[in-house]
Amino acid sequence: MPGKHQHFQEPEVGCCGKYFLFGFNIVFWVLGALFLAIGLWAWGEKGVLSNISALTDLGGLDPVWLFVVVGGIMSVLGFAGCIGALRENTFLLKFFSVFLGLIFFLELATGILAFVFKDWIRDQLNLFINNNVKAYRDDIDLQNLIDFAQEYWSCCGARGPNDWNLNIYFNCTDVNPSRERCGVPFSCCVRDPVEDVLNTQCGYDVRLKLELEQQGFIHTKGCVGQFEKWLQDNLIIVAGIFVGIALLQIFGICLAQNLVSDIKAVKANWIKHDDGYRLLK
Repeated sequence: MPGKHQHFQEPEVGCCGKYFLFGFNIVFWVLGALFLAIGLWAWGEKGVLSNISALTDLGGLDPVWLFVVVGGIMSVLGFAGCIGALRENTFLLKFFSVFLGLIFFLELATGILAFVFKDWIRDQLNLFINNNVKAYRDDIDLQNLIDFAQEYWSCCGARGPNDWNLNIYFNCTDVNPSRERCGVPFSCCVRDPVEDVLNTQCGYDVRLKLELEQQGFIHTKGCVGQFEKWLQDNLIIVAGIFVGIALLQIFGICLAQNLVSDIKAVKANWIKHDDGYRLLK
């Protein structure tokens, strides 16, 4: 209306988005630091930090790697997101959103490739499990992981109990002096629900029996098949978890990019006002 001053709202950085992104990433950062600390502590307990060559001694997967790698990535992303949001640093915010976007597309590509090349993935999973079967006694963390998987999925070996022939302690060769010869780990055993004390020797000599007899003592199905069955039975839950993670990643990227746009708008406004002030002078 004429005669009245019109006030135009200057662009400003949204506090809600800024502090929400900061809070979102501080949790991310703390969790990452906790994972990393657990991984480094586990390595310290195993003497890896004092003897780095010990990393190459293990033939299979060292589960501690998962904690170290995941914790490291989470810590870096959390740091970039926290400091970028708090200090309104566009470089760190762009780094956060680009890195998070890269992880998202890698997850998406992995999911698509796993669906398209199912048979190849199954073969690689068989190979991966058998490599870890060979290294079963080499690392206590790996041993605990394999025992957990075999107990949880009621399975034994990648394709079946005979995969334990790959391990020097369990193989059935005549030259094997181990008491565990022709046996399987206790995690392959069919547990009696009335047993209070775990019998760790329940798998001894079990593969000397006929296959039909073995079924009364141990699980004879392979872990690859049991894992696939578990995925099919829990498809909705697994898909829901992955969709939830993907939505969180997309939300974080959008929030960071929106904050970058706000910061750029405010800086552009400052430059405009500064140029106008110089012209007036």
